[in-house]
Amino acid sequence: MTMIRRIQDAELAGKRVLVRVDFNVPMKDGIVTDDTRLKSALPTIDFLRETGAKVILLAHFGRPKGSRVTGLSLEAVAQPLADLIGDAVDFVDDVVGEEAAAAVAEMGNGDVLLLQNTRFEAGEEANDPAFAAALARLGDLYVNDAFSAAHRAHASTEGVAQLLPAYAGLAMQREIDHLAAALDKPDRPLMALVGGAKVSSKIDLLKNLVKQVDILFVGGGMANTLLHAQGIKVGASLCETDLADTARLILAAAEQAGCKIILPSDVVLAREFKPNPETRLTAVHDVGADEMILDCGPGTVVELNQAIDTCRTLIWNGPLGAFETPPFEAATMAVAEHVARAVREQGLVAVGGGGDTVSALNQAGVADDFTFISTAGGAFLEWMEGKILPGVDVLMQRDPVSA
Repeated sequence: MTMIRRIQDAELAGKRVLVRVDFNVPMKDGIVTDDTRLKSALPTIDFLRETGAKVILLAHFGRPKGSRVTGLSLEAVAQPLADLIGDAVDFVDDVVGEEAAAAVAEMGNGDVLLLQNTRFEAGEEANDPAFAAALARLGDLYVNDAFSAAHRAHASTEGVAQLLPAYAGLAMQREIDHLAAALDKPDRPLMALVGGAKVSSKIDLLKNLVKQVDILFVGGGMANTLLHAQGIKVGASLCETDLADTARLILAAAEQAGCKIILPSDVVLAREFKPNPETRLTAVHDVGADEMILDCGPGTVVELNQAIDTCRTLIWNGPLGAFETPPFEAATMAVAEHVARAVREQGLVAVGGGGDTVSALNQAGVADDFTFISTAGGAFLEWMEGKILPGVDVLMQRDPVSA
């Protein structure tokens, strides 16, 4: 179990608890259109209320950049959250001013108060010490339940946690524990599937994974750059030719680390990128100058599924082809279904994350079969890159420093 401070270990009764949540929800005309993120906060909110804490919710919404922006108020979230909790949620149109302080002072044990958008304050994204101190004066304890914002060193994710006893909420714990189990201390063999359009967006990820995993499959547009680096012609496909040297360094690092790299061996081609164009299936060495690689072929899928069957743990980030455009979803769907069966029947631990990954797994109808699906986006990617996340690091248990 990851060594973070957990709310289960805190004395909570009667305490004012500042809880950083992710309420950056989809909204249209002031109406929440997807309450998934609200629901993810419920276990922590319910736990705190049951222990007699006063629950003070901190969240951002959109990018107001330190000023009050009409349409980016969190007030619209209060009633949908109250409906989910089954009890009142008070809202105050303030973050650290007199109105916020007065609203906190009036709270009883078990009450829930939602403060205004933290990003209305310039000190939030700047991690201003004075703003963090003002936040800290509102609470006795701090809980971070927003892993999705943990890669940002903002006042409500890192600054205030330096000033109060700080703990991980239940959603944060679940995310960290699953990701740590998948990458930090996995059951091996460990395999990673990485897709997406550009190598440039995932250089750090690839560099870290080749040192961590036993097998790495690279698909999507990213694979084209690695194929080009090996002297394979990829025609009119998306390809970052300027990163050929970087790609060769990644391939060399994999060989040195004993990481087996799998690239597409057969591909689905088209001359036009549109729904249901004329396509051609061929070996990867036979791509015409005017053809684009838009999906992996069935031979690659077989090779990939055979490799998956040898593994105990799988990490998936990014689709294997242009899955939003038919018929180029075929490889992603087929492999997703195979992974789901391996989880159900063979005990494979499968963790997926990243926006396109979640969309692809939902499209395949297998998201619920995966061991864990992270919706954290940037934070998930930075964890996979081996980077320190400020909002997590501040929650870590450490031995006291001797004087």
